[in-house]
Amino acid sequence: MKTGIIILAGGNSSRLGQPKQLLTFNGKTLMDIVTEAAVKSGFSPVLAVLGGHTKQLAAKLNIDFITNAQWEAGISTSIVAGLNELLQRNRDLDAVILSVSDQPFISAAIFKALSETQQISGKGMVASKYAGTMGTPVLFTQKYFAQLLALTGNSGAKAIIGHNPDDVASIVFEMGHIDIDTAADYSNLTEQYT
Repeated sequence: MKTGIIILAGGNSSRLGQPKQLLTFNGKTLMDIVTEAAVKSGFSPVLAVLGGHTKQLAAKLNIDFITNAQWEAGISTSIVAGLNELLQRNRDLDAVILSVSDQPFISAAIFKALSETQQISGKGMVASKYAGTMGTPVLFTQKYFAQLLALTGNSGAKAIIGHNPDDVASIVFEMGHIDIDTAADYSNLTEQYT
């Protein structure tokens, strides 16, 4: 299966007041952590979708990226922009993994587990399970590309998962609930895990 990865990094970290993607954890920026995991997974292409802090992030990125001019309209616009770009480059894409740029414990193994679980289960979607919810990273097969491209607003792709509960498998991502939205989140992370 040809699987691409889209790293959603288009927000402007308004609650934090600085680009959260550039915060460091264990000597690497959060953006470096996710891009390295994506590249190591072996999936291709890997594409970052930037928006609110494009100049600062682009200067430090070592993977392909696009800028989502509509990033202020919500995360759905970054999903649509990223998937459109991947499909222009690879018409034969079988699946796409959507990832975010603020999960410090993401790894290549998590990305690989999504794909392996999809192949074993035959389900159209595989989500990461943590803290009683399903979330990113999440894999969608080609069957759901049209629904992803039709997303609007700030709802993201969770609604697609919710509307198709019988076509979803999941993997356990123990530390997936740890993400960085505020200064308190970041200080909790650094105090507890470094």
